[in-house]
Amino acid sequence: MDEVVARVANGVGELPQDQWDACAGTDNPFVSWHFLHALERSGSVGGASGWQPLPLVIDDADGQIVAAVPLYAKSHSQGEYVFDHGWADAWERAGGRYYPKIQIAAPFSPVPGPRLLLREGAMAPALIAGIETLVERNGLSSAHATFVAPEQVPLFEAAGWLIREDSQFHWTNRGYRSFDDFLADLSSEKRKNIRKERRRAVEGLDIIHLTGGDLSEVHWDIFWQFYQDTGARKWGRPYLTRDFFSILGETMADKVLLMLALRAGKPIAGALNLIGGDALYGRYWGCVEDVPNLHFELCYYQAIDVAIARGLRKVEAGAQGGHKLARGYAPEPTWSAHYIPNAGFRRAVAGFLEAEREEVRRDRQWLAQRTPFRKED
Repeated sequence: MDEVVARVANGVGELPQDQWDACAGTDNPFVSWHFLHALERSGSVGGASGWQPLPLVIDDADGQIVAAVPLYAKSHSQGEYVFDHGWADAWERAGGRYYPKIQIAAPFSPVPGPRLLLREGAMAPALIAGIETLVERNGLSSAHATFVAPEQVPLFEAAGWLIREDSQFHWTNRGYRSFDDFLADLSSEKRKNIRKERRRAVEGLDIIHLTGGDLSEVHWDIFWQFYQDTGARKWGRPYLTRDFFSILGETMADKVLLMLALRAGKPIAGALNLIGGDALYGRYWGCVEDVPNLHFELCYYQAIDVAIARGLRKVEAGAQGGHKLARGYAPEPTWSAHYIPNAGFRRAVAGFLEAEREEVRRDRQWLAQRTPFRKED
């Protein structure tokens, strides 16, 4: 192969949208140019956020981007959902400097997807080598690709990166024609519980779905209240700015699905989803009135309804949440890849990952036996 040169930009805003998206594809909205640029334009990344956008790309002989990576220099480990705080503490206790580090991710989005954006598959080794060179030349501790699409895990593994495994709860569409069709797959007790839960959750409420041209600044003002409340309770401060939601509605409205619960016409709760090529991605939820089970209705059951109606293969409702299990969301493996140039530190992390992997798999097997689906005789 001829010599390949990778370059770094100061954000996707410096790169042509059509060339980036030709590498990213159309299935996963979180690596699209518009989503990543909305984060930059809104100030959700960059500045003092601790997420410095430095997308890395490879051009062909004609100056067209043929491979890209959504890459960030991080000064902390917030907003990643794959926790390495213990690694950072250990490295710094040993006299090292863990931050800044390199993060390859869709910021604030625990959504599996491609991290090596490729027009040509042959570019994967060169792209990974470019990341490694960036780490080594700048004396950085490490690089981390989080929520890597399953088909790309072997590419990182072949390059010698350490692979970390975890679990998320996803709902899978088994060719259902309706929500009742899905319920028929569950045990009688679980089926009755879900029906009762749904009835109680929406009593006295109206649920509306908004997408495309139906979305307005009024809706984003409403959802911003919900998001701030949830963000303050979960993270101390919201990761995203108010402007992010306006830009999302301006540039990606056809990929947005906002669900609102109304009482007497007034919104009291909402759930924000993005629509992918074969999945509905649940991202943010919030409320100003505490209604039992409304979170489950808006975030899980309504999402299933939408996936069935649109013929989507799955619903991914975000990180964590063992309560999803009883609602038909089963544990699925997720992966991240980690490049650590220091041999001693690498050995220590590799040992940790081996022990963690066994525990994660045992836990996933235990959970898989406790899904609400009818057991085969």
